[in-house]
Amino acid sequence: MAISKDDILNAVSEMSVMDLNELVKAFEEKFGVSAAAMAAPAAGGATGGAAAAEEQTEFNLVLSEVGANKVGVIKAVREITGLGLKEAKDLVDGAPKTVKEAMAKADAEAAKKKLEEAGAKADLK
Repeated sequence: MAISKDDILNAVSEMSVMDLNELVKAFEEKFGVSAAAMAAPAAGGATGGAAAAEEQTEFNLVLSEVGANKVGVIKAVREITGLGLKEAKDLVDGAPKTVKEAMAKADAEAAKKKLEEAGAKADLK
């Protein structure tokens, strides 16, 4: 007797988190696969037109140049990331460097503006 997809989905929806974790591990072992999320392929090639039509939803904030007001930039980085003073200083000293990854568009633009007001140059990627 074959089990339908609906039967499987109903059984999974009734499982606890621990049971689901064990189920995923069993799938990984049985089929030799990994449940880790795959990275999205780079836009280009044959699917370049379709990928370009989709709007980007997550942005990485990159500190390009520090500028003259290094202290102000460090303060802005601390405010954006929540890093401590030493970590923020190291990030600013290592420019160009990614400040924060996978930000929503509005948050990324606000953070970029904050860095630029502090005298730095920042990019969204």
